[in-house]
Amino acid sequence: MARRIDVTGADGVRLAAWEFGDPPKADPDPPRTEGDAATADDRPDPAPGVLLLHGLMGRASHWASTARWLSERHRAVALDQRGHGQSEKPPQAAYTREAYVDDAEAALEQLGLAPAVLIGHAMGALTAWQLAAKRPDLVRGLIVCDMRASALGAASQREWANWFASWPVPFATLADVRKWFGEDDPWVERPNPARGAFYAEAMHESPDGWRPVFDVQQMLKSRETWVYDAHWDELAQVRCPALVVRGLDGELGRAEAQEMVRVLPRGEYAEVADAGHLVHYDQPEAWRAAIEPFLEAAFGQ
Repeated sequence: MARRIDVTGADGVRLAAWEFGDPPKADPDPPRTEGDAATADDRPDPAPGVLLLHGLMGRASHWASTARWLSERHRAVALDQRGHGQSEKPPQAAYTREAYVDDAEAALEQLGLAPAVLIGHAMGALTAWQLAAKRPDLVRGLIVCDMRASALGAASQREWANWFASWPVPFATLADVRKWFGEDDPWVERPNPARGAFYAEAMHESPDGWRPVFDVQQMLKSRETWVYDAHWDELAQVRCPALVVRGLDGELGRAEAQEMVRVLPRGEYAEVADAGHLVHYDQPEAWRAAIEPFLEAAFGQ
């Protein structure tokens, strides 16, 4: 099951939020001692909320496996961020850090998820910790998946622009998408079927073949709003419990991850073996094992 919920983001941009599993059903008739009348306090508490934020070029469906697992005990919603998935991609819209953070804030409030745990991958993790710093009343916990706090610089942005230009679009088939991103892409050190599947999920069929669901220039515009700056000060402002997760072969190195944990006032650390940058997609079972104890503590379960 996948249920779409429309959200209005900053500047009126229409966003698509998704539930990929049935939310847990509360006991409709909690036990009472004999003679007790039902009161408002007897009403079951709503399922605790989780908002999942994908990374650059990602989409909500990349969280489907995690969201279905979470939905056994939580109300888990994944957001297609502006410019991504089935959310709007207005050419003149703001693709700034502030816009992404405001969109996530609007989603929490309109979906009634707060105070929620935010789980973010890459760019989505940066959005999550910036929102946690801005609106601590909305966030009870934070999971940062493979996102660096250091400035990456102009060279990194040029590398990405060149990488986008190297894509052999349009792809004739989805099998070609999987093969190129999983094997032939110069950025791939060894065959990685999960990476191929990840990018295949971010394509749609056009009259001339398979193309990204996103606009490459919008992705570069989004990325340039964070790569030139470091984000340590915002990490230091996060007051809720926070877990930094990295794949051993990911983009976030161990030393930087541990420094992020030190800077976070209530930081914890976890790593997932045999995983690259796409930790939750590469190794879903190990990813769940890494975050489950944190979630149980955050929700008092």
